[in-house]
Amino acid sequence: MTWPARYVRAAYIVKNMPGETSPSPLRVLGGGLLVQISRLLKRKPVASGGVITTARLVLRPLDESDVGEIARLAGDLDVASMTARIPYPYTENDARQWLDGLEDGEFVRAITATGSNDLLGITGYVPSRDERSAEIGYWLGKPYWGRGYATEAAGALVDYCFSVVGFEGLTCCHFSDNAGSARVIEKLGFTRKGSCQYWCEARRRKADAVYYELMRPKRSRRLFGGVKS
Repeated sequence: MTWPARYVRAAYIVKNMPGETSPSPLRVLGGGLLVQISRLLKRKPVASGGVITTARLVLRPLDESDVGEIARLAGDLDVASMTARIPYPYTENDARQWLDGLEDGEFVRAITATGSNDLLGITGYVPSRDERSAEIGYWLGKPYWGRGYATEAAGALVDYCFSVVGFEGLTCCHFSDNAGSARVIEKLGFTRKGSCQYWCEARRRKADAVYYELMRPKRSRRLFGGVKS
């Protein structure tokens, strides 16, 4: 997902989810699956302050101490170029403005390794206006690519969205040249719904993108993690 310069990348899906009258803006974050959401909607996150855990990861709330790592990791051109709205270079001031600008409706978590508070990336979601669906996204710093963290973090978020929040469906998006993101999204069971073009701030041009949907399974799924208060 993206969070403007504040989010880290963004795009626009063309297909509406149930209850929407116009497409919702997404931000696409590169690096593992890097999708970010640009619409700032008013809705308090479920279990705010809660921590989502997996076998290897802890998804925790962000704080001011994360600004430096957000800027360092998201400021890598290989990461920024796979997102829609992350500029290059991406500074600590950009990261601080994004963090300070988060609203009640945005559910955002730092991706960290179990036993360490160090930030590996960011994940989160923003619900649709009718709160029946959500756009999810995340980005992962380049030093942590290729370890399965993207699938594990995004999978835990998907489980949380369906099992805890109760959304009926989810959407996500990635640039067409981001093969790693495509593999992650497919592993999570998302279905490709179409293609489009989005502006990439780091590339300073439009780029082809693909968007996906995933509907809530009939049976509850809890494959990747759990939630702590």
